[in-house]
Amino acid sequence: MEPLSTAGPTPADLGRTRDLEKLLSNAGLNESREEAMKREGVLGRLDQIVKSWVRQICVNKGFSNEVVQEANAKIFTFGSYRLGVHGPGSDIDTLCVGPSHATREEDFFVELHNILAETENVTELNPVPEAHVPVMKFKFDGISIDLLYARLSSWTIPEDLDISDESIMQNLDEQSVLSLNGCRVTDQILRLVPNIQHFRTTLRCMKYWAKRRGVYSNVTGFLGGINWALLVARICQLYPNAVPSTLVSRFFRVYTQWRWPNPVMLCPIEERSSLGLLQVWDPRKNPRDKSHLMPIITPAYPCMNSSYNVSTSTLRIMTQEFNRGNEVCEQLEMSRATWDLLFESFSFFEAYRNYLQIDVVAIDDCDHRCWKGWVESRLRQLTLKVEKDTYGMLQCHPHPSDFVDMARDGYHCAYFMGLQRKLGAPLHEGQQFDIRTTVEQFKLNVAAYTSWKPGMEIYVSHVRRKQIPLFVYPGGVKPARPARQHSGSPSSDSKQGDSRKRLTSADPGGHCSKKIASSSSSNQVVAAEEVEVS
Repeated sequence: MEPLSTAGPTPADLGRTRDLEKLLSNAGLNESREEAMKREGVLGRLDQIVKSWVRQICVNKGFSNEVVQEANAKIFTFGSYRLGVHGPGSDIDTLCVGPSHATREEDFFVELHNILAETENVTELNPVPEAHVPVMKFKFDGISIDLLYARLSSWTIPEDLDISDESIMQNLDEQSVLSLNGCRVTDQILRLVPNIQHFRTTLRCMKYWAKRRGVYSNVTGFLGGINWALLVARICQLYPNAVPSTLVSRFFRVYTQWRWPNPVMLCPIEERSSLGLLQVWDPRKNPRDKSHLMPIITPAYPCMNSSYNVSTSTLRIMTQEFNRGNEVCEQLEMSRATWDLLFESFSFFEAYRNYLQIDVVAIDDCDHRCWKGWVESRLRQLTLKVEKDTYGMLQCHPHPSDFVDMARDGYHCAYFMGLQRKLGAPLHEGQQFDIRTTVEQFKLNVAAYTSWKPGMEIYVSHVRRKQIPLFVYPGGVKPARPARQHSGSPSSDSKQGDSRKRLTSADPGGHCSKKIASSSSSNQVVAAEEVEVS
C-alpha cells in the first residue's frame, strides 16, 4: 500500500493541469449555482417527506403519541453528488434510513410510493423492488432521484446518525446492508484519498473520458461511477503529491500494466466476526468470487467487488481503451498531442461491420420505463451467452446507452451490440455463427418479468453497419466516414470483400430470420449468423 512516487509537480505538470481544467470547464461539466441550490432544496423537501412518512406509519400502526413524536427518518446522499463530481442533469443517489417498524415491502414501496405519487413536482415514479439493491426512481422538480432504503434494527433514528459507525450494521437484512454500502463506501473514499480536490478533478476527468469512449455503464458490463471513483482513488494513493494531469497519465500507465484479476483495493479487507456472517470478497473461500475478472473492492465493511458485471468482452474493450489512453498521455508529455485527442469520441457505429439491435417497446410511458429497466438489466446476460455459446469466438461490444426512434408510434428505445470474430483466431472459409438459440433463450429469460403487461415487447435483429438506423445519429444525420480508428481501439474498417456475406432483407425490428457468413479475406470479419427475431 506504499506510494509509487511522492514527487511533486513540475512546471510542465502544472501547465498541463491548467489546460485540462480549462477543457473540463469548456465541456460544461460544472453545474450552475442555480442548479446547485435547486438540488439542495429538493433534498431538503425529500427529507421532510420521509420524516412525515415515518410519523404517519406510527399513527397507522396505533403507536402512542410519544412514539409518534420521536419517530424519524433521515436522507443521506452518496455517489457522484456526495463525492462532489456531479454535473448538470446528473441524478442524485440518495438513501433513506428508517426505523425497524418501517418495512421495505409495505411501508417504503407502498406507503411512501403513494405519498410521492401525490406530491407536486414528482414525476416518472418507478419503483424497482426486485432489483439487487431495491430502488425507487423518480424525478423531483426535474431532478432525477434514485432512492434506496435501509431499515435499521433500532426504534429511533437520531438526527446526528453516523452511518460510518459499524455498529449500525448489526442485525440488518442483506438489502439494508447493500443500501447502506453506497454511503459508507463514498465516505470512506473521501477519508482515504490524500488530496480531495485533486481526486475530484481527476475523477471528473476520467468519468468524462469513459463516457466519450463508451466504457461508462455498470449495467452493461463496463464500469459505473463508483468503480471509476475507486480506480482513481487508488492512483491518488500511489501518487499522493501529483496534480490531476499527472494522475490521469499515471491512471493509464498503471491500469495498462495491471494484471487482472488481481484486485484493486484502497485498504486491506477485514473481517468483522462481531457483526455476524456478512460475506466479504474472498476468492479463497467463495467460489463465485473466483470468477470475477476485474475485481475493484469497496473499502467499507463488508468489502465487496463493485465490478462483478465485467465480462470477457467488456474487459477486453476497456483494456484496449486503457492502452490507447496511455499512448495519448505519452504523446501529451512529449508535447506531441493535446487533451482533445484523449477525449475524442469513439465512433461505435463505424467500429464494426455487424451489430445486434434490441428494440424495447411498450404502450405507455410508465410501462416502458419499467420494461426498459428490466430488459437493460438482462442485456449483460445476452453478452455472456453469445460469448459462451460460440466458445468465445464471437465477441460482443455493448453500447452503454439506448437510442429512441421518435418517428415510431408508442414508446420505444433500442440498444446495440457490436459483433466481431475473436481477433487473432484462425479464420475458416465460409465460417458462420448461428446464435438463433442464444437469442431465443435470452428472450425467454426476459419474458420471465413478473410485472409484464400486454404491449411490452422485445425484438432482436441483426443489422449490418450500412443498415444502422438514422435515429442513432445526432440530428438523424449519418456523419461522413471517419479516418481509421486509433490502433488502441477495436475497429473493423479494414477493406473486406463482401462476396461471401449473405443477408436476407427484412424490416429492422420486424419478424424475420437474418443470415450472414464470414468473408475469408480479412481478420476483422465477424459474425452473427441467423439471428431469429420474434
